[in-house]
Amino acid sequence: MPTILPRFLPSCLLLCIATAHAADPPPGKRTYANPVDIDYRYNFEQLNQGISYRTGADPVIVRHDGAYYLFMTLADGYWRSDNLLDWQFIAPSRWPFESIVAPAAVSDGKRLVLMQSAFVPRPVLESTDPASGRLDFLTRLLPPIPGAVPPGQDILPLRPGQTPPGPWDPALFIDDDGQWYLYWNSSDTYPIYGIAMDRVARGFAFRGTPQVMLALDPAKHGWERFGPDHRGAKFPDGKPIGNYLEGAWMNKVGGRYYLQYGAPGTEYNVYANGVYVGEHPLGPFTYAAYNPVAYKPGGFVEGAGHGSTFQDAHGNWWNTGTPWIGYNWTFERRIAMFPAHFAEDGQMSVSTRFGDFPHYMPEGKVDDPEALFTGWMLLSYRKPASASSTLGEFAAGNVTDENPRTFWVAKDNHAGETLTVDLGAEKTVRAVQVNYADYKSGLFGDGPEIYTAFRLEHSADGKHWQSLAKTDGPRRDRPNAYLQLPEPVRTRYLRYVHGHVGAAHLAISDLRVFGNADGEAPAAPRQVGGVRDADARNATIRWQAVPGATGYNVRWGIRPDRLNLAYQVFADRGTELELRALNVGQRYSVAVEAFNETGVSPLSEVVALP
Repeated sequence: MPTILPRFLPSCLLLCIATAHAADPPPGKRTYANPVDIDYRYNFEQLNQGISYRTGADPVIVRHDGAYYLFMTLADGYWRSDNLLDWQFIAPSRWPFESIVAPAAVSDGKRLVLMQSAFVPRPVLESTDPASGRLDFLTRLLPPIPGAVPPGQDILPLRPGQTPPGPWDPALFIDDDGQWYLYWNSSDTYPIYGIAMDRVARGFAFRGTPQVMLALDPAKHGWERFGPDHRGAKFPDGKPIGNYLEGAWMNKVGGRYYLQYGAPGTEYNVYANGVYVGEHPLGPFTYAAYNPVAYKPGGFVEGAGHGSTFQDAHGNWWNTGTPWIGYNWTFERRIAMFPAHFAEDGQMSVSTRFGDFPHYMPEGKVDDPEALFTGWMLLSYRKPASASSTLGEFAAGNVTDENPRTFWVAKDNHAGETLTVDLGAEKTVRAVQVNYADYKSGLFGDGPEIYTAFRLEHSADGKHWQSLAKTDGPRRDRPNAYLQLPEPVRTRYLRYVHGHVGAAHLAISDLRVFGNADGEAPAAPRQVGGVRDADARNATIRWQAVPGATGYNVRWGIRPDRLNLAYQVFADRGTELELRALNVGQRYSVAVEAFNETGVSPLSEVVALP
């Protein structure tokens, strides 16, 4: 039987914190919701196969000269923001002569430096005015990495002193003393490497030889196993897909060096970030017992791996990652941004609890990332939906199932097409997110016709309609358009009225409505229990159903007062979760909370998971 920890203090503390948050003024006026609302680009990766979709992955956010710059895979440019909310796409004056994948970016205070993933030496670019799009050569050719095997050779096994072709998936880091470092690799076989770099007159010179920084150990780390919920996956020929290690990123916090990595692969819901911690940029590094640090396997946005960690202008920490969509192609993805935190004892955490619900963008320093959650709940889950027209089997009901891989398609992509959701009763609506899907979109690259326009209307009776919100400002594409209402609105019906999308079809995966219903938040779940399997990487968590609950968050961590990790489970999917993300030899504490359209329950009893 599981052991119930002495829980009065932790549970009381959590409840008191929640109460204090409810009473305190909000930490910001404007809000955001994941996926990040930017104009994701139509990719060319599957041009020969004729598959067209918008995608973004491997985000790097760098603060430079008072602004934030966002780089990602296959974008042919980058984005700039003053506030982490409003992003402007910048077409650069030159690019590295082909679209880049998993770029590295860093600011030395005077210039922003950009490096692409490559299997052979490539240019490194710099800009003293990235807002203008002007990029210059820092060096026209990065020196070859010592020991790197040329691409195309049979590199299994590597001989002593050899490394795979690279640097692929690079990360640049400048220490406090001005010393540069490079980290890289993306592989189901090889580790992440690191090396020191010296700035010289025409670029860089490597110091020493590459050192192994870290490698996966899925036999001990359950979350490093590939596949949906870490259950494995196979190629079409039946061969198992390996566990991927990639996405290096370095931070120095409190004198400690945190080498971040992504695992076990971007294709499924469990893509996550972990860290190794050391006292020197090249190690040795120690695996953090609290890994993974960024993990979001449940909900509408699934996946949090391969990104960056940065501080905003107020000193708040953020962690970015790559959620998975995967309808059109395995690597169809978006990007997400979650608040992060470093405890006084050095533990790093990333808050993905309600990570795809609205959060405040802080206007000052916020000590507790959980305080950024608005408390605006999902009002649209499984609600009836109807449309002015439907193409084939792509029914309107798909827009309320919290699944980005199912969607509604209108019979025709004409202005005036409508999509209506019935919330079931009058409720207080505060924000709406319209998530488009790509169904035979037929677009590649960019063009003036690629933009999104729509308006939202509301009604108390489904007959008399009033304006609610609309897209405005400069025309841009908004595949995950998030609209915060200036004031809360009491209403029952919401209607999307189509204006324009550039694609061949009007397709919407989810129309998500946020706010609060009248009534009471659900009670705390009872009879919570957890049993560790013979394979200690796995455990089964069970709890008693809570009347009126929309869903549950299973929360766990290595201390009863630090339940930093969460798995969201909707109530119609049962009251049991097989958790397969645990570390062998590590004890855990587990609890469950329920939520509905009104709010969130108190935390259940905290259960020890030996």
